This record gives sequence, C-alpha cells and structure tokens, in this order.
Amino acid sequence: MGDSHRQDTAGVGLQIPRELREPMMNKNVPSVDQSNRTVPINLRQSGPTPVEMLIDTRVRKSPYWELSHQEGCWKASIYNRMYHPRGYVKPEDGGMMVEYDALVNHVTLWNVAVERQIQVKGPDAEAFVNFVITRDAAKIPPMRARYVILCNEDGGILNDPVLLRIAEDEFWFSLSDSDLMLWLQGVNVGHRFDVEIKEIDVAPVQIQGPKSEDLLVDLVGPAAAEIPSYGLMASAVGGCEVIISQTGFTGEKGYEIYLRDATLYAEQMWNAVVEAGKKHNLMVVAPAHHRRIAAGILSWGQDMDAETLPFQVNLGYQVPRKKTADYIGKQALEAARDAINADKPPYTHTLVGMKMDGRPIDDYAPDFWLIAPDAESEPFGYVTSPWYSPELGVNIAMGFVPVHRAELSTELWVHLPDKYSDFVGTPVRAEVVEMPFRPSVNPNQRERLKGYGLDAAV
Repeated sequence: MGDSHRQDTAGVGLQIPRELREPMMNKNVPSVDQSNRTVPINLRQSGPTPVEMLIDTRVRKSPYWELSHQEGCWKASIYNRMYHPRGYVKPEDGGMMVEYDALVNHVTLWNVAVERQIQVKGPDAEAFVNFVITRDAAKIPPMRARYVILCNEDGGILNDPVLLRIAEDEFWFSLSDSDLMLWLQGVNVGHRFDVEIKEIDVAPVQIQGPKSEDLLVDLVGPAAAEIPSYGLMASAVGGCEVIISQTGFTGEKGYEIYLRDATLYAEQMWNAVVEAGKKHNLMVVAPAHHRRIAAGILSWGQDMDAETLPFQVNLGYQVPRKKTADYIGKQALEAARDAINADKPPYTHTLVGMKMDGRPIDDYAPDFWLIAPDAESEPFGYVTSPWYSPELGVNIAMGFVPVHRAELSTELWVHLPDKYSDFVGTPVRAEVVEMPFRPSVNPNQRERLKGYGLDAAV
C-alpha cells in the first residue's frame, strides 16, 4: 500500500489500522505461489520512493535525448541500458492523461531509440533468424515486419521484438527491454551460421495517433498511405535516409521511423517531423502505456520475462504447429502445449485482463499491486500493468492470477495504494474480462485468433 494518510469520511468504518497493514507494505508475499520460478517476482509494496535518477555516462543517451529534454521531458526510466523518456506533461498540468488525449485525438511523436536495432546480415540470415524465433522466418518477405518472440531452451520469453526483414539477407531486431545482442552472438558461437550480428546506428521514433497517416504523407509523399500494417518503406525524412513501418506500441494508427546514421542526423530528422506536425497538433509524449494496455499489448519485464511461457500471456499463437524447422525452445514449448491440452499446465499463474473499481489510476505503478480472491483473504496474484481508460470509464489492468481463477467474470480483489482506493486500506473489487479492452485500428494476430485456442498457432 502507499504512504498516503488520506482520510475518507465515507469509508471510516472500513479502514484497516496501519499497524495491521504494515506486513503487506514492506514484506514479501509468500501467499502468492511462485514455486515454478527460480527468481520470484519482488512483491514488496514499497510505493513511490523519493530517489533521483543519476544521469551519467554509464547508461547510454540516445541521439534524441537532448531533444526530448528540450520538449519538456521530466521523468525517465532505463530501458535496454539507455535513458528512456517517460513523461513530458507535469502532474499539475494534467500529466499523462493530457499526453493520452493527444494520442487518441491527434498525433504524437515518441523518442523510442531505446528499441535498439540488432542487425543479422549474411547468406545464412534467414536460417539463423528461423532458429532463434518461434515463428517461421521463411514466411516473412523482404520489406515486411512481424511481431515475434525468442525463447530460451526452457521456453521462457527472452524478448518480443518487431522483426524487420530489410532484404533477403538482412533482418533487424527492434528490441523490447532485454539485451538480445549478446544472446544472438552467443548462439552463433556454437552454430556458426554465416552471418554478422551487430548493433547498428539506427534509432527509431514513433508517430502515433489518428492523424499519423496525414503527417507521414506530408513528410514523404502519398506512397506513405499505401504502407500496409507491418509493411516497410524506404524513404527520406528531412533529407535523412529512413525505413518506415506501420507499427507501434498502441492500438491507434501509427508508424515507426527508423533513422539510419542516427548519431549524425537525429536533430535534422526530428525537427522535420516536429515542423510538419504543427498543423496536425503534434505533441511530443512518452510511450502511452494506458493505450497499449487497452489494446492488450504486452511489455517485456512487466507482463512477462525469461521465466514466462508464451501460453501464460496469450502468446500461444506464436508457437506454430506447422513449423518443421528446429528452433530454440521448440521441445519445451511443444511439451508445455501438450500438458496444457491435457489440463496439466506447467505453471501456477496466467495473465488475465481485469476491470477494477477505485479512483482513476493516472500514473505508472511503482509496485506489482496484489490480487486476492476476496476482501479478507491473503493475496494470491499480482497486477502487472494498470491504468485508467477514459473511453471505458474504469480502471483496467493486466495481472497474474492462479490458473483456476482465470475464467471470465471471476471476481477478484485488488490492493491499490491509498490514493486510488475507494476507502483507505481496503481492496477494491475487480473482474476478469476479455482482452483487448478496446479494438485496435489494425487488429494483431492475437486479436484475430481470439477464441481459437492453443492450436491456432501460425
């Protein structure tokens, strides 16, 4: 629980004395079964901590870091060992919900250079990529992209990048938050595919929102309107060489612009986008986790990690039955699917969508908030990604609950911090619901296959 001492006179009779809440505030939570994990999730409820981030040379600044600072970035985290802008509008000015409004009604520019680009290039590029991803790389034509996962030998998810096929012999892994380059290079030490694996000086930005297509057409011409979902186009923005994809970390219409030689040309390309965006009410904002949650888009390290199987987090479609080629984790994943089909899942918890009562959650959660089966019982699960949905008028979240409590309409109780609780010290009611919470402009494969079960993998 949080440190707030807010008193709510309407709920005085329901308040729990602080001394009774203390064990939940600063201790780990053994009532949540994590027996299938080697390193348990830290469920101590520490709340906001008054710690200032140290900006130094040990963590990389992206080519857009100073530009983000000029646009008002005041809050950041670390992602892929790089500083990552996470807030521009101050709370007293409306905070993240102002940024959200710009996303869903206009167009926004995001500094996402933390999506570091790992290039695999050479005669064996397709064979190598096919060995490290679960999906079939041979089915990805040049100048197309796919959302993919890479797993370890136990089937745990190591990364869930967007994979761009630039040419027959060249792929880019646009990374989520785990250091994949060392893994890829290490895999090839033993297998000796004829490829070169390295990070390249390519830094992406995202333009997201309903006016993103109009902005992109202004930047590169009418051909931009013809880019299909997960399609690629080589072009120039502000005279700078780029690859453009119709992808993004939201369910809104959006694109990513991958700037080549980014260290040299970051300001030139960024300023061209900002200038062209003025007539479209462009705002520079942080990645909109409130919208990606509504779309059911996962965040590595938050909703999954290297000890999570794809089947636990609605990614079973990423484990194909028809892929004949071997890949890392194939044996473990096929065994896990067989166990699930036999009603013996090899894990204790699974990810669900929830609608929750309480006051609007308007900022990032500092902890994995706890989930209980009822208002009086010990916690048995935890929230991974919560936010408030203005369109639905309710708090929404993803979270892990025991497998036997994952059915739709199951009632749950969530221990929110005091600032979001209806009554101080009292959990709020929640209900398991379908994801995504809102449809996406371009439904992803998970949305299209919803309801088809484990065997719908492609």
